[in-house]
Amino acid sequence: MEIKTYHQQPVSIVTVNYNGGSLLSQCVHAVLDQAREVIIVDNASSDSSLTELERLSPLNDRIQIIRLPDNRGFAAGCNTGLSASTQPYILFLNPDCILQENSLQRMVQVMESDLRIGMVGGYLANPDGSEQGGGRRAIPTPWRAFVRAFGLYRLAKFWPKVFFDFHLDQQLLPQKSVEVEAISGALMLVRRQAIDDVGSWDENYFLHCEDLDWCMRFKQKNWKIVFVPDAPVIHHKGTCSRSRPFFVAWHKHKGMARFYKKFFRQQYPIGLMTIVTAGIWLRFGVTVIYYILRMLPKMGSRT
Repeated sequence: MEIKTYHQQPVSIVTVNYNGGSLLSQCVHAVLDQAREVIIVDNASSDSSLTELERLSPLNDRIQIIRLPDNRGFAAGCNTGLSASTQPYILFLNPDCILQENSLQRMVQVMESDLRIGMVGGYLANPDGSEQGGGRRAIPTPWRAFVRAFGLYRLAKFWPKVFFDFHLDQQLLPQKSVEVEAISGALMLVRRQAIDDVGSWDENYFLHCEDLDWCMRFKQKNWKIVFVPDAPVIHHKGTCSRSRPFFVAWHKHKGMARFYKKFFRQQYPIGLMTIVTAGIWLRFGVTVIYYILRMLPKMGSRT
């Protein structure tokens, strides 16, 4: 297999896979021409997502597959890949993300424009090309979460600083790269020097909110986080988690609770923190009921 070399960036791709299906191969094929190193960390998948890659990897010494004996979570998988990486920049890329041509080159270009940029994210797009939520984000502080939960963000047009909505994808797409508070862990280019300063992923998160945690810690160390609107990546969101909705919902809400407790319990009144925490678990309960109601017709059709 002939591999082009003139687009390869000084980047290690780290992809944590769990039952990624055929999208994993598509993801890897899309990055091979753009990066010097591709590391797949498999969290004990039970599907055939590694089959094609295992046929390809002996033909390409830039692909490394690391099989973990059990599912250790996203953050632990990222740290495993990070430890195996060799390049000055590391792109953490979900297996359901398809990097578009020259997107990585553009992200590296932005990263290298300022030595204080520690993290860069691109334009996360749905398969239809529309912008996906999460690619550019504001930190959902307890107050912002309260505003969002109770619909007060509708008052932002009158008092934008007070009732700020952290869903930045609802705003106009910027025409150039802009500094943001957070980006998505599905597509996260990180400077190794910044990781050495900030530390690795927090493995106390199993799934969800570990990316917000890392962004918070980068900002605390005064590293810039930049969103690049002209670096598109197609994200088939939820491919790896759709088969286990209750498991994912539990860890998502557990991660939220940890995030707020870790970063905000000393900054906000205990009353507001209690409301936010109660809101998290109320949301979890509603989510579980929603999934059960969705499953009932399917269960009835089997009987």
